[in-house]
Amino acid sequence: MNIDFAVILVLLVATSGVICLFDVVFLAPGRRGGVVGKAADLPEGGPKRPVLVEYARSFFPIFLIVLLLRSFLVEPFRIPSGSMIPTLLVGDFILVNKFTYGIRLPVLNAKVFELGSPKRGDVMVFRYPEDPSTPFIKRVVGLPGDRIGYRDKTLRINGEPVEQAPRGVYDDGGSGAQADLRYETLGTVVHPILIEPERPSLDSEVVVPEGHYFVMGDNRDNSRDSRSWGTVPDDHLIGKAFLIWMSWDTENTGVRWTRIGRYID
Repeated sequence: MNIDFAVILVLLVATSGVICLFDVVFLAPGRRGGVVGKAADLPEGGPKRPVLVEYARSFFPIFLIVLLLRSFLVEPFRIPSGSMIPTLLVGDFILVNKFTYGIRLPVLNAKVFELGSPKRGDVMVFRYPEDPSTPFIKRVVGLPGDRIGYRDKTLRINGEPVEQAPRGVYDDGGSGAQADLRYETLGTVVHPILIEPERPSLDSEVVVPEGHYFVMGDNRDNSRDSRSWGTVPDDHLIGKAFLIWMSWDTENTGVRWTRIGRYID
């Protein structure tokens, strides 16, 4: 079950805010009125607020700040699968810029300010089209109007093959899984990809509709992406991944110190 933290935060902000407002409008005047002529008999500071009100007043600004930061600035995510190896590893914790692709309302996901759009080569987090409650992360390879083809392990954009430079064999930490490491050039972005020559190529060709994006995992033969389930609509975008702030090796239960603070290209 996927927990929608945006919904939870909105409910926490609304609930604590309503309690604070109720106290200001209805309860506080009664407390102040009760002080008249009795100040000497009351504990220092006057009548105490109800415990529930005290908690609401304490936590409301915290909930509000977290909601604003998470909704409009930066949101953390954890990488659960190997579809973006070698760029991102299982156990990487990343930060996602929420305003790069426009300001969106929490929960409703409606765009209220247009600040930019995905560029070819961006590592993008989005809501999975087949289950919008699940966040996915892939690399943008096709923009609206592009004709995207994938044949014989090679990406083609508008009929032109994308350059790949072989860089030897990538060994997945001694697990026995090996693949060819190549560097692919998408415009100004040069990034690593993994290819397993012995596996069949998941070939496809599609024209990207307006308002949609074609995405692929860097681990090309171990990624379910737009080749399988289609393009990503603009209203499913969450943001652009830009930093690894923590990395936990799930196999060896240790921190990957060299990955902390690494920018995501």
